[in-house]
Amino acid sequence: MAKPVIIAPSILASDFAKLGEEVRAIEAAGADWVHVDVMDGHFVPNITIGPDVVKALRPHAKIPFDVHLMIAPADPYIEAFVAAGADYVSVHPEAGPHLNRTLKQIRKLGAKAGVVFNPSTDPSVIQWMMDEVDLILVMSINPGFGGQTFMHSQLRKIEALRKMIDAEGRDIPLEVDGGVTPETAPLCIAAGATALVAGTAVFRGGPERYAANIAALRG
Repeated sequence: MAKPVIIAPSILASDFAKLGEEVRAIEAAGADWVHVDVMDGHFVPNITIGPDVVKALRPHAKIPFDVHLMIAPADPYIEAFVAAGADYVSVHPEAGPHLNRTLKQIRKLGAKAGVVFNPSTDPSVIQWMMDEVDLILVMSINPGFGGQTFMHSQLRKIEALRKMIDAEGRDIPLEVDGGVTPETAPLCIAAGATALVAGTAVFRGGPERYAANIAALRG
């Protein structure tokens, strides 16, 4: 029997004036992970939050914190995010010269290591180092802003990565982020995704809607 899909609401779409309350609310509503988008205004055209915010939010939920670093260089900041409470730390291959070394550093510090694929990033970048990867994240938008439209071209990439994971016989979550809605979620799952990041689709309508919104993504 297939495992239920993991839902990881992105707090980028939450009420930043009430972040602690929002994290508690999504956990109570059935979220599996908390997705934290970290942007530096350099690697992507936006600036969000740093490790101090992750540290402040960590006591508000028991579910894993899934931290996506859209920063370059990423290596100097990994230790701070793990110390702040990140369970998963995901990096872009383009964010540093030695992806393998970065993944090893994340794991050595005690977190799980993720690799993020921009729409133009080829899946082959991890072909020879699958044993260092704990999470794969496919961006179905160009990273940097929430509320963008889903790129259907990425479904083939999800399928390709699913085949790579299955060929290795590994239990690596395959996550999709960007334009995930009740309409696009089934397409991602059919292509092989096992985890979905959603911002607007979860936080729309306020806390009283979060449980229904999360349930709608599960299908």
